[in-house]
Amino acid sequence: MLTSEDQSTGIGSRPVTRRRWFQNAAGGVFGAAVASVLGHPFFTSSTQAASGGGDRGHDLRPRAPDFPTKARSVIQLFMNGGPSQMDLFDPKPMLDKHHGQAHFDKIAGEVENIAAAGAIFRSPFKFQQHGKSGMWMSELMPHLARQADQLGVIRSMFTTNLTHEPALYLIHSGQMRAGFPCLGSWVVYGLGAESQNLPAYVVLDDPGGLPVNGVESWSAGLLPPIYQGTRFRSRGAPILNLRPEHEAPPGLESMSRDFLRSLDLSHQRARPHHPQLEARLASYELAARMQLSASEALDLGRENAQTLANYGVGGTHTDSYARRCLIARRLVERGVRFVQIFINGQIWDHHTGIEDGLRSACLRTDQPIAALLADLEQRGLMDSTLVVWGGEFGRLPIAQLAADKSERNAGRDHNKNAFTTWMAGAGIRGGTVFGATDELGFAAVEDKVSVPDWHATILHLLGLRHEDLFIDHNGLRERLTGVVDARVVREVLS
Repeated sequence: MLTSEDQSTGIGSRPVTRRRWFQNAAGGVFGAAVASVLGHPFFTSSTQAASGGGDRGHDLRPRAPDFPTKARSVIQLFMNGGPSQMDLFDPKPMLDKHHGQAHFDKIAGEVENIAAAGAIFRSPFKFQQHGKSGMWMSELMPHLARQADQLGVIRSMFTTNLTHEPALYLIHSGQMRAGFPCLGSWVVYGLGAESQNLPAYVVLDDPGGLPVNGVESWSAGLLPPIYQGTRFRSRGAPILNLRPEHEAPPGLESMSRDFLRSLDLSHQRARPHHPQLEARLASYELAARMQLSASEALDLGRENAQTLANYGVGGTHTDSYARRCLIARRLVERGVRFVQIFINGQIWDHHTGIEDGLRSACLRTDQPIAALLADLEQRGLMDSTLVVWGGEFGRLPIAQLAADKSERNAGRDHNKNAFTTWMAGAGIRGGTVFGATDELGFAAVEDKVSVPDWHATILHLLGLRHEDLFIDHNGLRERLTGVVDARVVREVLS
């Protein structure tokens, strides 16, 4: 399947594009499959995927989990930039009490921008308890507050790097460098695809721009490319160049595909011990089936006016994120295994102007996220869908000062020692708050949860043992959770 723009070869008076060449040669995507399988090997022998110690090959067939579980799909709401825990989910009265007092000398080694470091900085926002659980939440999330009893909040997360790029690699892939499989790729590798007409792993990035680290945020890394995220556009054609340039009569198109399939099978039968070949052919067949199913899945015109309004579709601030949250629900409803929703850039990175910046970020996302949870619950999908929210790290309890040194324009610097995430849905005990930070919110001090712990918990909720999900690469068994001990955070499980 070609996803780049057509490029002219300049042959003759009529330019020949790559897409037209494939169509003329053998009728579109199946011609690409034939051309591809006659080429070089797809993977090198140094990389072999395995689970539980055996070679499993590379395909998207649905696979049974390691043990019975509720969750069958995941929607990850990733908040690029590092949302401030003490301004959203982790209220700290001691920040009010000690506001304006010097504290830099106690945490100097953990401050990225030393020149702009200020005093202890209270939250500009009010907190209130919500739901039967009495969960404390900021005034910035009035819609999500109504879903408090659905959430399993982890206040004691920590990471190992306070710079965006390596922290993002770590939260997505378990490694602080590029080239390793992301969470969604590991999930699809472990469980395969449930839908045979849509990709198993879909990415809904922001039309306003890519997140930090770009497409590497959903890379398959060492795993075969069939496990990487497939980008869907929330407006217009879901995938560029998915449909042929010129439609063929249905009978002719069917005959062409049948003929090409017979060539594929003949080629495959001559190579019976080549699982990569089977996976490659399957990916092209999926592309053909998607020509109908992808457009239908993303058609929000099929939703009623009340549902669109609940999500905030058409809203001045909420429209883009609302559309993608609603599409995510439609995708998991149709069997997509893993859906990620990203924000452009890093809108939660408030070094200065946190009062206005955090308010704006919540205004864009609060209503759509709350509507997603309510919609999943109303449709009975929360029993099988895990929703995950969070960023790559948190923020410091001291102010980061703007050039004018004013409190009104102050923000917070990066903090790797403490941040908050939450989960909801299948397997989660709603209304739960787990772990704690110190009195200022600087560091996790009670029931600390590492990034590998967080990864292990998500895999466990999907019925996968993190120790048994690995890929042999150059003599090493690479895992999402790495070589460190990782534990499942069972305290938030139902």
